[in-house]
Amino acid sequence: MEKRFYMNGEFFVQASFIPVLYIVVPCYNEEEVLPESSKTFLSKLKELITEKEISDDSRILFVNDGSKDRTWELIQQIHVLDYHFAGLSLSRNRGHQNAVLAGLMTVKDHADISISIDADLQDDINVINQMIKKYKEGAQIVYGVRNARTTDSFFKRFTAESFYRLMQMMGVELVFNHADYRLMTKTALEA
Repeated sequence: MEKRFYMNGEFFVQASFIPVLYIVVPCYNEEEVLPESSKTFLSKLKELITEKEISDDSRILFVNDGSKDRTWELIQQIHVLDYHFAGLSLSRNRGHQNAVLAGLMTVKDHADISISIDADLQDDINVINQMIKKYKEGAQIVYGVRNARTTDSFFKRFTAESFYRLMQMMGVELVFNHADYRLMTKTALEA
């Protein structure tokens, strides 16, 4: 991939640009899933580094959203085990979206691209490869969209679908069934 930049009135192209990726993972009371999900995230990150899709400076940032269990303690432990892990702890529970936002705003000065994904691994982690491909083709934002909501309860499916329909009736353009699973470039985050 090439990176274009402007300096002293001229455009330059850096042909061997390898992007730095930060995976932002909001966590609230995730002590049961964190040991396994951290291994899965690290395996995916190292695969992408080995394939030279991303830089070795890439990281997995776990955002502790005021958990009441041992989530923060586990984040600290896995950080010691591998430098690809990083942690951010919010002073109290701020809510899922605020934890995602805190993580994204923390990484925007360090990453060329960031991907937000939930700790429970309900989203297919292998889609990250496709997201990075779309980024290299020029996309600034790549949404993960669910094919189905079969794992959601009836109430969750009904309220989610009702929300999307209501927003569409109000004229809001939304990506139907999109999740918090998305890639954003540094440019998109700064905007």
